[in-house]
Amino acid sequence: VWFCIICLIEPMSLRRSRLLDSSLWVFVTLVCVLHCAVADGKTLVLLDNLNIRDTHSMFFRSLTDRGFDLTFKTADDPSLSLIKYGQFLYDHLIIFSPSVEDFGGNINVETITSFIDGGGNVLVAASSDIGDPLRELGSECGVEFDEEKTAVIDHHNYDVSDPGEHTLIVADPENMLKAPTIVGKPSNKPVLFKGVGMVADPENPLVLDILTGSSTSYSFFPDRPISQYPHAVGKNTLLIAGLQARNNARVVFSGSLDFFSDAFFNSAVQKATPGSQRHELTGNLELAEALSRWVFKEAGVLRVGAVTHHPVGESTPPAAYTITDLVEYSVVIEMLSEGRWVPFDGDDIQLEFVRIDPFVRTYLKKNGGKYSIQFKLPDVYGVFQFKVDYNRLGYTHLYSSTQVSVRPLQHTQYERFIPSAFPYYASVFSMMAGLFVFSIVFLHMKEKEKSE
Repeated sequence: VWFCIICLIEPMSLRRSRLLDSSLWVFVTLVCVLHCAVADGKTLVLLDNLNIRDTHSMFFRSLTDRGFDLTFKTADDPSLSLIKYGQFLYDHLIIFSPSVEDFGGNINVETITSFIDGGGNVLVAASSDIGDPLRELGSECGVEFDEEKTAVIDHHNYDVSDPGEHTLIVADPENMLKAPTIVGKPSNKPVLFKGVGMVADPENPLVLDILTGSSTSYSFFPDRPISQYPHAVGKNTLLIAGLQARNNARVVFSGSLDFFSDAFFNSAVQKATPGSQRHELTGNLELAEALSRWVFKEAGVLRVGAVTHHPVGESTPPAAYTITDLVEYSVVIEMLSEGRWVPFDGDDIQLEFVRIDPFVRTYLKKNGGKYSIQFKLPDVYGVFQFKVDYNRLGYTHLYSSTQVSVRPLQHTQYERFIPSAFPYYASVFSMMAGLFVFSIVFLHMKEKEKSE
C-alpha cells in the first residue's frame, strides 16, 4: 500500500532516479490502481472442503472477473476472523459450508450477525445436510430452514434426470420475484434446484421471496412417508430468500449449494412431464450472477448528490423563508452501474415538506441530471424539512433531509388594501358621507316660529 502511495504521489522522483522506465512506470501505476480498486471487494469464502472451489469454479471465476478479492478457507479453520481491532477485515462473506457444526477461529453466529449489523453482505448456500449454525443464522434473519436430511419435493415439476426421489426440482421463471434489479432480466430458462426448503417469518417485512416452489411442492424427508404436516407447502416453500436490513446490508439464503455448481450451470433441463420443452442450459448461471451483483451491492445502490433549494428567481437560499414563498427544490440522485455512478432514472420519487406532518407532498420531475420541483410554501410558519424518503424493492433505502425555517410576514409585507374587505371600506365611507350630509342638514335647518 505504501509503495502504491509513493508511486502515485512522487512519480517525478522515481523517474529522476531511473529506477523505472516509462513503460514499466505506467504498468506499475495501473497495477497499483487496480489493486486499490480490488481491495474494496475483499470477500471471505467459507467452504466445507476445498473441493467446492473446483466444483463451483464458474461462479467464483465470475466474481474474480468482476474485481472481487476472494479468500478461500474451510469453515473450521482455527485462524478465521472477521473483525480485528474493531474493524471488519472483509467487505463480504460467502458461506458455502452447509454441514458445518462449529465455525473455526473467532467466527460464530453472533459474529456474523454483528457483521451484518455493521453493513456487511452475506451469501449463504445450504443443502439437505444443513447444520445448526446456518439454521440459527437463518432464524436471526427471518428465514427458517427445515430439518436436516429434508428436501424440497415436487412430484409434478422434477427434471428427467431425477433418480426417483423427485428432489431435483425444475423451478419456473414465473415463481421468481418480479424485481429485475435482484434476479436480472426476465428469461424463459427454468432453474434447477436440489436442497432444503425454507419459510419466511411472516412478522419480518424485510424478507424477500426471491424464488418460491410451485403450488405442488413441499418440504419433507424424501425416504419417509408423510406422517405430519410438512414444514413448508406450496408457494410458501422458499427456494431462495433475501433480506435487505434497515442499514442496507444484504443477505441471500439459497437452500441449494448445487444451485451454484458448474454441473447445474452447464446442465440441460427438461421437466419429466410428457411434452415439456427441453432447454440446453439452465438459468442458474444468469440468476446466480444477478443475485451476487445484488447481494454484493453492484446493483440497486443509490446515493444522494447535491441538494439545492432557493426562492424562484434567486440562486441562493435565504436565512429563512417567508410563508407562501414560491420555492424551487432540486436533488441529484445517482445509481451505481458497473462501478460508475450514473444518473438514476425514476418517475416515482416524492418530496415532502414536513413540519410534524407533511404539508406538501409532490412528485419530483427529472430535469437533466437532477430532480426538481417548484411549489408554494404553506401559510404556516415554523421549522420545516425538505424530505426525500425513497424505498423501493431491490434498491437501497434513499433518505435526504434538509431543515429550513419559515417565518411569518413582516409588518411591512402585509397588503395595504385587501380586495375582500372592499365592502367594509365602502360601508365606512358611506357612513362618513351620511354623517356629513346629516350634519349639514341639521345645522342649516331652521324650525318655523310658533305664532301667538
